[in-house]
Amino acid sequence: MTSSKKILRTVLLAIAAAIVIFFIYKKMAGGTKEPAGPAATRGSGGGGSRPLLADAYVVKTTRLDQTIDASGTLQSNEEVEIKPEISGRIVGLYFKEGVNVTKGTLLVKIYDEDLKAQLQKLQLQQQLSKTTLERQENLLKINGISQQDVDVTRNQVSAYGADMDYTRTQLQKTELRAPFSGRLGLRNVSLGAIVSPTTVITTLQQIDPLKIDFSIPEKYRTAIKLGDAVTFKVAGDNDTYKGSIYAMDPKIDLATRTIRIRAIMPNGGQLLPGSFAGVTIPLKNMPEAIMIPTQAIIPGTRDKKVIVADSGKAKFVVVETGIRDENNIQVTSGLNIGDTVITSGIMQLRAGMTIKYNKVN
Repeated sequence: MTSSKKILRTVLLAIAAAIVIFFIYKKMAGGTKEPAGPAATRGSGGGGSRPLLADAYVVKTTRLDQTIDASGTLQSNEEVEIKPEISGRIVGLYFKEGVNVTKGTLLVKIYDEDLKAQLQKLQLQQQLSKTTLERQENLLKINGISQQDVDVTRNQVSAYGADMDYTRTQLQKTELRAPFSGRLGLRNVSLGAIVSPTTVITTLQQIDPLKIDFSIPEKYRTAIKLGDAVTFKVAGDNDTYKGSIYAMDPKIDLATRTIRIRAIMPNGGQLLPGSFAGVTIPLKNMPEAIMIPTQAIIPGTRDKKVIVADSGKAKFVVVETGIRDENNIQVTSGLNIGDTVITSGIMQLRAGMTIKYNKVN
């Protein structure tokens, strides 16, 4: 009996303790939630949130000079390797290395005595055939010879004439003359050398004017036209040279997606073909372009946006962009002069949020 009373008392004490602990926990939980209510009410009130500090840029016009930089190579206006058309022995070298020559100047002479002898032989044979033809024509008048015999002899006279023309052409090939005015290169043969049509005796280059070959991205193909001016510099020379575009490749390179362009410039002799050239091509001069900092642009899958401060509130505006430089980008539509564009804190801003300016440019 005594044992049952002890058990009952223990159970009652445990129940009482549990009830006390429950009320204490409930009171503590209620006390934690009480201060959160007013704060939440203040935070959710219309327009009562703390403004976000951000940098801003006031839209204004600026002069925009767009240029393209490209790598180019200087080329001779005309260039040719001096090679003989026939095989033979060189009997005359009539040029000095690295000098300027005019068109038609004799440069090399190849042995031609055998061709001269052949030409003389043909001349004698033709003369004999002409004499025979005259006699046969006189005999034909008295029916002393057939017309066929006369025609055969006349054809022989013409054949000797054709052989003589061919031999004279071969004689011309023994003389190598400058095909145009230019500067000769280094000599690769000596007097007495046996040469063939594959032998390069020297080179001839016309370096005034010079050509400049360079390539630009295909997106600029409509922005460049024939006659446009270009400027360029070469390694080891601080001077800036000018030229003009005179030819454009009609096909875009499939590997690089560029279009090849060729310009021409006068050269007083200070520039040499093969030099590397840093080419600059001016495209457009826009005195009233709208340029904003690049970081203000929010790229999207379909469009680009900026955040504009409208009566102190954040407003998202869709814009179209154009030319980009190192720090700024051109806006072609969507903004007006005097608009305030947000340039920092963009990721934290939402439409309608209050903005406080930290710095305005």
